[in-house]
Amino acid sequence: MEPQLLHEVTDAVATVVVHHPAKRNAMTAAMWRALPPLLDTLAADPRVRALVLTGAGATFCAGADISTLRGSPREAQRLAVLAEEALAAFPKPTLAAVRGHCVGGGAQLAAACDLRFAEAGALFGVTPAKLGIVYPASATRRLVSLVGPATAKYLLFSGELIDTDRALRTGLVDEVLPEGELDERVADFARILTARSQLTQAAAKEFANGRTDRDAHWAGQARDSGETAEGVAAFLERRAPRFTWGVR
Repeated sequence: MEPQLLHEVTDAVATVVVHHPAKRNAMTAAMWRALPPLLDTLAADPRVRALVLTGAGATFCAGADISTLRGSPREAQRLAVLAEEALAAFPKPTLAAVRGHCVGGGAQLAAACDLRFAEAGALFGVTPAKLGIVYPASATRRLVSLVGPATAKYLLFSGELIDTDRALRTGLVDEVLPEGELDERVADFARILTARSQLTQAAAKEFANGRTDRDAHWAGQARDSGETAEGVAAFLERRAPRFTWGVR
């Protein structure tokens, strides 16, 4: 099978799989190009309430396919940044399910997700210093926001890999699961996300990402949507809420 991004939608969860097992799921230029339009399609799909990004087999993503850097490193980086920004801007909750190596462009993609769950034994690294590449400003700022300046500098200056214990301690990952339990936990948590209010999630995502010009917009959405009334009624009636607001 050619290197590609696979995807499916099941029970309101879109799963995108980085599939290039011959090179530990390294991203080719074609794969970087394919991600933004795929995300646009999934964002517009009313069935989708959450997205999981993962890698085929035992590796998340070993970064960019180095062979693509020989021709035009600047173009390769541009494509990676466009994919990263598209993932960060996805309007519904995103979760990276990480096993094995999550390195370079793979770490860039994982950091662009809202949450990261990892299987014990996974390894994380940000490796541009090994190739003489200036890491993109957007990716650097996102990494600093996750792990703080000191850990970001450790990763960027050295290019060394860190294990899940350190990744969890520094905030690079949110949960670490024992071997064999990642898929079940991700599926369970994705079900939790799909049962919650998309209005709450969409507003919280914008606020948490630093947007400051949409307070009135979200106040209006909350007032007109009926989400709060439904949530309170469901709580008092001891039933699951039926939230109907959707990302538009």
